[in-house]
Amino acid sequence: MNDHIAVDGRHGAFAAYIARPKTLPAPAVVVLQELFGVNADIRKHCDELAEQGYLSMAPDLFWRQEPGVDLSVTSEADWEHGLRLYGAFDRDLGVKDVEDTISAARKFKECNGKVAVLGYCLGALMVFLTAVRYRGVDAAVAYHGGDTDKYLGEVGGLTAPLLMHLAEEDEFITKAAQAEIKAALAKKANAMVYSYPGQSHAFSRHNGTHYNAAAATLANGRTSEFLHQQLRRPSAAPAASGA
Repeated sequence: MNDHIAVDGRHGAFAAYIARPKTLPAPAVVVLQELFGVNADIRKHCDELAEQGYLSMAPDLFWRQEPGVDLSVTSEADWEHGLRLYGAFDRDLGVKDVEDTISAARKFKECNGKVAVLGYCLGALMVFLTAVRYRGVDAAVAYHGGDTDKYLGEVGGLTAPLLMHLAEEDEFITKAAQAEIKAALAKKANAMVYSYPGQSHAFSRHNGTHYNAAAATLANGRTSEFLHQQLRRPSAAPAASGA
């Protein structure tokens, strides 16, 4: 059953889309949106994770500005709308909302206590910020997180296993920024970064302009394996090695 729930955050209640797997309780994955809100693409990512056996939740990160944002990636007006929201978004408060969502997920009776966070673009940046500032996450996955390079001074706080996907031809993350990200995370044994040659930003977005089936399948396969290792293995098992 896929529906919406309310997360009782420290600064107020906000909505989250939820997709439930057939078998419960299950590990949870908190899915973080792009600048388009919790739209059809993000909901589909949640549904796919539920099909893989995860309880998935996508919180409304723009709830302070405009609750219920659901924008189309093919509309120029929606792009402009999303960019305005993105520019005004308070990232520090957003991390608090992600933390509150993780806490709510972990307390959910349908969750087995394990929680990962996974995000795209803006959501991927929020994944990184959450992972370096908050100890209550079991795994983190970031797809092409813009502006991540601006926060690399916080990488020392990373304790959760992190998997990052970067598109080598990303028009929003320069090659210099990608090099900085790789260099910073190379120092962390619990971080893995994969690059995708010839790929542009959002290459894994369903039906997106730059969607590439082969690259998306490869990245999503790595994500599935990573989540399985981090959320389904016995807690005493050693951490996965970097790559």
